[in-house]
Amino acid sequence: MQKAKRVAIVHDWLVTDAGAEKVLHELLVLYPDADVFTLVDFLSPEDRENILNDRKTKTSFIQYLPYARKYFRYYLPLMPLAIGLLNVREYDLIISSSWAFAKGIKPHKDALHVCYCHTPIRYAWDMYETYTKDLPFLKKCITKLILKLIRKWDIASLDRVDYFVSNSNFVSERIKRTYERDSIVVYPPVNTDAFQIGNQKKPFYLTASRLVGYKKTKLIIEAFNKLNLPLIVIGDGEELASLKTIAGSNVTLLGHQPQEVLIKYMQEARAFIYAALEDFGIVPVEAMACGTPVVALSQGGTLESVIDGESGVLFANQTIEDIMIAIKMVESKNLVFDPLHVRDCALKFSVENFRKNFVKAMEMIERDHSVAP
Repeated sequence: MQKAKRVAIVHDWLVTDAGAEKVLHELLVLYPDADVFTLVDFLSPEDRENILNDRKTKTSFIQYLPYARKYFRYYLPLMPLAIGLLNVREYDLIISSSWAFAKGIKPHKDALHVCYCHTPIRYAWDMYETYTKDLPFLKKCITKLILKLIRKWDIASLDRVDYFVSNSNFVSERIKRTYERDSIVVYPPVNTDAFQIGNQKKPFYLTASRLVGYKKTKLIIEAFNKLNLPLIVIGDGEELASLKTIAGSNVTLLGHQPQEVLIKYMQEARAFIYAALEDFGIVPVEAMACGTPVVALSQGGTLESVIDGESGVLFANQTIEDIMIAIKMVESKNLVFDPLHVRDCALKFSVENFRKNFVKAMEMIERDHSVAP
């Protein structure tokens, strides 16, 4: 009788329930006996139940360092060491859910390590200049040195990964460009069952995200100020206060809202606006599942999820002018969206399809691994 495989799932860190954690949850559905390893675990009881079904995790030494709960990101220089010290030598299959350091786990020589890569480390590679440009001089010099060392480690640890799975074609291309490795694309899971078509549309537009710079919420607000069309903004973050100062009387910032409120606004909105360059972008797909067309950037993950003229309108550049042109297209009576068709476009990214496609990818990988020299 063949011995059952021991499975370890490695996640960068656990502090909130976001897109990567939805992938982790589904991996645990597919591998219910897996053990979970992570650098730090500071989940709230509610998030722990939603993501992990209350299971315990195995954490690194960073978990126990001073002020780690609030400032664990300050321990970034220690993370390559910490991930390498997590002991997964007893496991036959390691699946890392990685956008930073999880892919650097050290499996034993006979184990199979599959990395579900949300993105190569963005602040060390593609967004290196974006993350460092506004720092004070001394802090910028130190940060650049640390990120250069992390890039060096990131490449050096590549041989710990046997196979890559990416969350979009956009990320697959980034993996090829950064790591010179191929990957299988499996789109992340979107709980389309929780997002349904509403009864009635209202004459307002909606955007929802963390209010941080790269989400480009400021551009959206400035575009709507010029158009004088009603916009509702849902989300919290470091830009909330500054966005309130520029918002016109036509813009309402609601801050963080529970999911049921977000769904209500998604169902009622004329269109959902999204200007970020995303690796995939789950929130626009949630809006589409509500039958609401999406106005989004024609780059990154939204280029793969939004079909121009069918489930939304795509604009070329992150500029006020391009956003305004796209909104005017939605306002024109020549462009009509069928809510049922918009929702159908979202169903491609359902939880069921993620499970089916990930299982299929793993079957391909294990077949290839079994015949590899």
